[in-house]
Amino acid sequence: MSAQTVMLRRNFKHIARNPTSVFNAVLMPIVIMLMFVYMLGDAFDVGVNYVDYATPGLMLLAICYGLGATATSVNSDMTKGIINRFKVMDVSRGAVLTGHVVASVLTNVVAIAALVGVAFALGFRPHASFLDWLGVLGMVLLLAFAAGWLTVALGLFAKSPETAGLASVPLVMLPFFSSAIAPADKMGPGLRQFAEYQPFTPIIETVRGLLNGTPSTGYAITAVAWCVGIALAGYFWARSTFTKRA
Repeated sequence: MSAQTVMLRRNFKHIARNPTSVFNAVLMPIVIMLMFVYMLGDAFDVGVNYVDYATPGLMLLAICYGLGATATSVNSDMTKGIINRFKVMDVSRGAVLTGHVVASVLTNVVAIAALVGVAFALGFRPHASFLDWLGVLGMVLLLAFAAGWLTVALGLFAKSPETAGLASVPLVMLPFFSSAIAPADKMGPGLRQFAEYQPFTPIIETVRGLLNGTPSTGYAITAVAWCVGIALAGYFWARSTFTKRA
């Protein structure tokens, strides 16, 4: 069995055995969906059934809610001496970091599958073709991969597990200041411009367009560019920090 597979199994088991991590990653996005659809959905004038509008944004929100556990786990490995044990066992640094990223991506896939299932129960009715669904899957995996590497870098950079968990909070908050919950053009001055030009809005609009059966090439190019840029920045930052601290 390869070192990458061993690290993946280890990290995924740690997530599954932590009730707080499971709640934040899988159940919390569902709670937020129920809150917005049932409690606040009628307050938003989006021109369509609100669950159809909100589901793409909440799918991306689900990715962000599982990142705190990844950052904390990475930092714990670094600060508690586990990395040194791996070095004695001749486990490559690439396997250690990749294991955290892939475990994070798999957790996100489970969370999004659960969220979409609840959305269908609430009346979610997308008009996506099979190819559109493949595009949604690709976009979700690309964002999860990019966010995973950035979170690993944040976890390595933090000085303690507590600060590592806090470091992921901006990533959790960003979707709320995008077009995930309400259209950006209905927001006030300043906030509207921020929502339009931050990374999550083009990603959400790409997924929303695919699910509606009306994909936008412009949004898709911008979304992919953001994801690739975030992934590369996170990867090189993580490798550099790991080399310095290990």
